[in-house]
Amino acid sequence: MTDTAPHPALADATRITVGGADPYDVLVGRGVVDALPAVLGPKVAKVLVVHAPTLGRRADELRRSLVDAGYEALIAEVPDAEDAKRVEVAAFCWQVLGQADFTRTDAVVGFGGGAVTDLAGFVAATWLRGVPLVQVPTTVLGMVDASVGGKTGINTAEGKNMVGAFHPPVGVLADLDLLETLPRNEILAGFAEVVKTGFLAEPEILELLEADVDLATDPTSAEFRRVVELSIAFKARVVGEDLTEQGLREILNYGHTLGHAVEHAERYQWRHGAAVSVGMVFAAELARLAGRLSDDVVERHRRVLASLTLPTSYPLGRWSTLLATMQRDKKARAGMLRFIVLDDVGRPTVLEGPDQSLLFAAWQEVGS
Repeated sequence: MTDTAPHPALADATRITVGGADPYDVLVGRGVVDALPAVLGPKVAKVLVVHAPTLGRRADELRRSLVDAGYEALIAEVPDAEDAKRVEVAAFCWQVLGQADFTRTDAVVGFGGGAVTDLAGFVAATWLRGVPLVQVPTTVLGMVDASVGGKTGINTAEGKNMVGAFHPPVGVLADLDLLETLPRNEILAGFAEVVKTGFLAEPEILELLEADVDLATDPTSAEFRRVVELSIAFKARVVGEDLTEQGLREILNYGHTLGHAVEHAERYQWRHGAAVSVGMVFAAELARLAGRLSDDVVERHRRVLASLTLPTSYPLGRWSTLLATMQRDKKARAGMLRFIVLDDVGRPTVLEGPDQSLLFAAWQEVGS
């Protein structure tokens, strides 16, 4: 099929290993997408590339490169953003796999942003109870979060990612060249997850953003590569220890309990990063009111997120809707809400079952 000799594109790549029962590498660099055949290896015969409409030309180029490498390659175009994460879209992909007689040694490639990699992962996890998966994220969010860690899922009317599976990929190719044509607001929205990592464990990220936000968010800069690699390496450490979110991995939900509720309330018309930005400010206010977090760190949340033009408030009158959605969230336990909060930068902890009055008081600090 194709040999597995090191590809020239890998010479300058940073290799970040995600440990666990099925370890794999995330390769960060320029041109690393060209190494896809080397990552797929010789046992794969057929490959399905799942992609968003905006990546049609690049997906076709990827398909042709796979054919040139000796694979039978197909492409499946799926809707943009969260519209991709519907059971009807997954069923369309299953149909393609079935009609092409995909076997357990064939592979799926997720080529797109976080929603596409979530969907492609879910399709790979469920077809024949699991086929190999390679993620090729094309957004900041996809690179630092969605494509790493093996969480896959689709949405239901009741909430986000309610149906899914843990299915680690065999590799992730984080090609920084793929980000250079992204709209600026798309890059900044993806930085919410980078900021999350900064507050949870890597204050260097916050310092780089505070020193020069334009430089740190420029995909061609060394600072940008640094914050992306710090974010991926942190997530790799966490999921390597706790793939199925039995303990440590729960800290990655910082800002997501309220964030997912905002996305649901907005019928997924808000970018994930915008919703998580509001969610982090809420979690910071909650920690402050619970006597855990200083005013300075709360203000730092607002300042860093605002520098990225991310929202830090949300309409005050939506609280009852958001609370009801949070109580259905998969992160709740027996109806008891759980929030990841900070005792300080780099010191995450769990706040379980906070009083309703405390939640509402924190909400009033965020509501506008």
